[in-house]
Amino acid sequence: MSFDYKDFEKIMNIGIELSTESDSNKLLAGILQKGMEITNCDGATLYLYQEGKLCFKIMKTLSLNISKGEDGAPIDMPPVPFKEGNVCAYTAIHREVVNIADVYHSERFDFSGPKNYDAITGYRTQSMLVIPLETNDGTLLGVLQMINAKDSQGQMVAFEQEYEMVIRSLGSLTAIALTNIRLLEEMKRQLHSFVEAMATAIDERTPYNGSHTRKVAEYALLLADKINEKNLAGETQEYFDADRKEKLGLAALLHDIGKMIIPRSVMNRATRLDGDMKQLEDRFEVIKCYLRIDSLTGRISQEEYLEKSQEIDDSLEWIHRIDDVGFLPEEDYLRVQKLAEQTYEKESGEVIPYLTERERECLSIRKGTLTADMRRLMENHVVMTSKILSKVYFNPNYIDVPRWAGEHHELLDGTGYPCHLSGDQLDLETRILTVTDVYDALTSRDRPYKKPMPKEKAIGILKSMAEEGKVDGRLVDWLNEAVVE
Repeated sequence: MSFDYKDFEKIMNIGIELSTESDSNKLLAGILQKGMEITNCDGATLYLYQEGKLCFKIMKTLSLNISKGEDGAPIDMPPVPFKEGNVCAYTAIHREVVNIADVYHSERFDFSGPKNYDAITGYRTQSMLVIPLETNDGTLLGVLQMINAKDSQGQMVAFEQEYEMVIRSLGSLTAIALTNIRLLEEMKRQLHSFVEAMATAIDERTPYNGSHTRKVAEYALLLADKINEKNLAGETQEYFDADRKEKLGLAALLHDIGKMIIPRSVMNRATRLDGDMKQLEDRFEVIKCYLRIDSLTGRISQEEYLEKSQEIDDSLEWIHRIDDVGFLPEEDYLRVQKLAEQTYEKESGEVIPYLTERERECLSIRKGTLTADMRRLMENHVVMTSKILSKVYFNPNYIDVPRWAGEHHELLDGTGYPCHLSGDQLDLETRILTVTDVYDALTSRDRPYKKPMPKEKAIGILKSMAEEGKVDGRLVDWLNEAVVE
């Protein structure tokens, strides 16, 4: 057994593979496998340095058909204490390569662990090559332990000294690649923490929308999983791998970030009059007081006072009733216009209208609680979503996230807003956000201006929208299958 040009080729190929691998588990498993191939050894263990201890990350023994941790699953074994008597700990502490020809003939370290393992399994641990994994600034990442080198006949032999340099080079490549992956993961965590902070800020702005952002994200990811099921069943070519799901989730969490600039008086408007009701009640009470004075001074009769006073009470009771109805019928709409024409004229000639123009406009709202101006202001939140997110750097992998977030009110027939996009202009991710946003708005239990809608009715409304060509009918059907209540 000797080191040759083919081994150099393997090292170069490993370097190329390391530069493209973004999954740390696959990277570490690949390094372990390549190290075993180069040294032609039977076993290997990779330890990662965590909280002052060496923790088992991957274990592999070919002759015993043992493979643990390659898929990222934790290994249920106690970590190695950081004591010099242990060969792995010594290597980590002193950053030295240790090459042991036969552990049974070495008194340099405490090999009771491997010997006990051998006694239990019938295995024979002999040679070891232990290499520290550290970054170029000296930060310890872990230890790579190779076990039982074999010659061309399969007999256990010592690790040749040439391999110390090779495996250490491999360890350096591993450390660099692992550092790069960790930096990328740190950047991801930073992005996710920003998104979580923004989502929290959005939902905390209003007590009536406290879970909407996260519910839309939950439904969007649920729908992505359902699409994957349909893909496996051959019903769609679309598929959401982990990366695509991550980006969809981020877009869902960011879709309402523009609501941060919407006034609370609009965001939290529970009824048509909302905070203006008290002003109207006070005005009606003042008018009744003036009528009472008029009756006492003989300006009007007692009967006329009682009649007008009762009319005001009846009107106020009616206003309270229509203030929070979901839809305003025509007869009530006309009654609002008639009441808005009524006034009281004081003896001085000053005229007091029963309703201000703002109150008339608010009480005339046919559906919901927002006037046309308020609704335009509310709809502007998608424009602000795009504007705010345009100030945030998204690397090329996440470049579509802000666009999906800003398009969640666009509809397939072009009647959505703000850009009136349609059809193929809308990515699947945008279509998913549109459907799940509508679904949560209909079924939400924390909206004071409406009662939560049962799932069946909400899906029915979405199906009607699909029939009108506004939303993707497949997504409505799949969301119906995915949501279990």
